[in-house]
Amino acid sequence: MKFISTRGRAPAASFSEVVLAGLAGDGGLYVPEELPKFSREEIAAMAGMDYVQLARTVMRPFVAEDLTEEELDGLVERAYETFNHKAIAPLVQLDHNLWVQELFHGPTLAFKDFALQFLGQLFDLLLKKRGEKVVVMGATSGDTGSAAIEGCRHCENIDIFILHPHQRVSEVQRRQMTTILSDNVYNIALQGNFDDCQRMVKASFADQSFLPDGRRLVAVNSINWARIMAQIVYYFYAALHLGAPARAVNFSVPTGNFGDIFAGYLARGMGLPVEQLIVATNANDILHRCLSANDHSRKPLQHSLSPSMDIMVSSNFERLLFDLYGRDGNAIAELMRHQGGEMKLAAEVVERAAALFSSHRVDDAGTVAAIRNISEETGYLADPHTAIGIEAARQCRRDPAQPMVCLATAHPVKFPEAVQKALSGQELPLPSHLADLFEREERYEVLPDDMMVVHKFMAESL
Repeated sequence: MKFISTRGRAPAASFSEVVLAGLAGDGGLYVPEELPKFSREEIAAMAGMDYVQLARTVMRPFVAEDLTEEELDGLVERAYETFNHKAIAPLVQLDHNLWVQELFHGPTLAFKDFALQFLGQLFDLLLKKRGEKVVVMGATSGDTGSAAIEGCRHCENIDIFILHPHQRVSEVQRRQMTTILSDNVYNIALQGNFDDCQRMVKASFADQSFLPDGRRLVAVNSINWARIMAQIVYYFYAALHLGAPARAVNFSVPTGNFGDIFAGYLARGMGLPVEQLIVATNANDILHRCLSANDHSRKPLQHSLSPSMDIMVSSNFERLLFDLYGRDGNAIAELMRHQGGEMKLAAEVVERAAALFSSHRVDDAGTVAAIRNISEETGYLADPHTAIGIEAARQCRRDPAQPMVCLATAHPVKFPEAVQKALSGQELPLPSHLADLFEREERYEVLPDDMMVVHKFMAESL
């Protein structure tokens, strides 16, 4: 299988090349040249598989030319052996045909573990084969950083630098990153917001001259194709448990950088019967405005109770637009030139998107109310991101007769401020493996939003 750039000006690449490159040379994002498809009969045959077996089956078409079956099997088994629920991605019923899929049973209590536990193992395998040592550089709005660090901390051939927006992630999120004191782990608290972190990472990939000879950057953000690929699996897992392929199963997804919901879009393209995908956003609602009113204008970023969605430039949206524009790389390259300003989509593109995607916006007051209402009505305690997804599902679902699955993207203990506002100061104990988190030593650097300063710190640390 070959992978091509959304901007059409980079050569096609293999799976291994794409994983280690991250961004394409023309600034675009890699997507499969042709998406593999499963027949209805093949999907039905997956119904009895456990999560690890299903992951092998769904991912194998993407990696078959680069990894042996034994290598893929080993990667998947090691990636998910650290999860603390035997089902890996269990489903919880809230109402008639309304379900939550809990994606927070990995080591860092967030859905990012599904991709990054796998990606860390994959990096180590590929780098050992090549005899190469690389530098991972990533930006996080809260959860990616800790999951990436957890996935890479034991990798012999990786030094990892994670940028997070200073004082704009929850204390639990920060400490999950900054208390990992491994020699190859570096945390940078950037004096800016997530978009500033993400912009700096992208600019660093474009000019890597600050690195010592023989080193190069690789990406762990959701621009890395392997992350999207690993996330496709839990859509299949949920749908199979709720009657697919005999009936459609729909999803509501808390959405910031568009990677998670794009994985659902790909699952549908691979044959899974999905008729509605709901984009659930907080007050930073550029995706909701774009999908509902063709308004992609950037507004000042708001610091919210759901910080992992405090994003105004959704990188993976470009992957969807590539398909909606008929895979015309030139059209996407031109469109992306206006991403920071008044980007307007063609009317037929908006119409095409609306056939599958719905969207809904929930601000902080609505988030607090949703956490409280869900708890009172069902006894289920949702983190703020998941609560937004559940509220969006209730407001937007088109067919109550079809199962609707809301992705629970994080454990509520990671966001105590929102939970305490909703439930009158309720305290949440940390899970046993994080019980001493607030006593652990932290290590991180607070740096200005200045690329030269950040590059100097990185070069001197290597």
